[in-house]
Amino acid sequence: MSYNLLKGKRGIIFGALDPNSIAWKTAERVHEEGGTFVLTNAPIAMRMGQINDLAEKTGSEIIPADATSLEDLQNLVEKSMEVLGGKIDFVLHSIGMSVNVRKGRAYTDQNYDWTQKGTDVSAMSFHKVMHTLYKNDAMNEWGSIVALTYMAAQRVFPDYNDMADNKAYLESIARSFGYFFGRDKKVRVNTISQSPTPTTAGKGVKGFDGFIAYADKMSPLGNATALDCANYTVTLFSDLTKRVTLQNLFNDGGFSNMGVSDAVMDTFIGDE
Repeated sequence: MSYNLLKGKRGIIFGALDPNSIAWKTAERVHEEGGTFVLTNAPIAMRMGQINDLAEKTGSEIIPADATSLEDLQNLVEKSMEVLGGKIDFVLHSIGMSVNVRKGRAYTDQNYDWTQKGTDVSAMSFHKVMHTLYKNDAMNEWGSIVALTYMAAQRVFPDYNDMADNKAYLESIARSFGYFFGRDKKVRVNTISQSPTPTTAGKGVKGFDGFIAYADKMSPLGNATALDCANYTVTLFSDLTKRVTLQNLFNDGGFSNMGVSDAVMDTFIGDE
């Protein structure tokens, strides 16, 4: 169902890879709500994914950009405003990568060159994106910037590895840069802490299937899907949340406030 929440709004969506990705679902929902946008991803990710199909479906242009490159981001912001016909109203940062996770390197035995690469892609890129938007005065007043995160930023999930550190850094950047963006430009900056979601990136984490099943049993409403996250993101892009900023917002079926659930206890003690 569409409510025209984003009619007339323009944006940039980072990270749509394939139909399983949250950014992909968000792009579809933004399109349904009347928003127009540019799609962007790193060239290597674009070769792996199906972004051309999404662009055709939503009538969007694709502007390749390495989000760790200030030169690429400057080009992206300039061309996006040209293509869309004005300043930006919303941005989704849906980017994350850990070479240590991909290569099966333990948190206690990291390759620090890989760690630095993951930090740059997963967290520092968010600072660079906002820096470029801020410097170019590219955001409209009451615009909205959202990045996707995970609760491992606050609690220990051993196999999430150095991505937990990256997400903690990402959330800090959102608060710190969000202050200046709010004060100077009247722009909101928030993060959404999403349930474990079977995206291409998420499934690369060791033991993911068991992990997602555990989270589902712990959450009174069950795990939030990629579509649930897309819908939540649409509300944050809309004018209905004009004074929500500097927040880390949990979209996880209640998982983040649970200690234990009956369903989880039953797996240990059985029915009595």
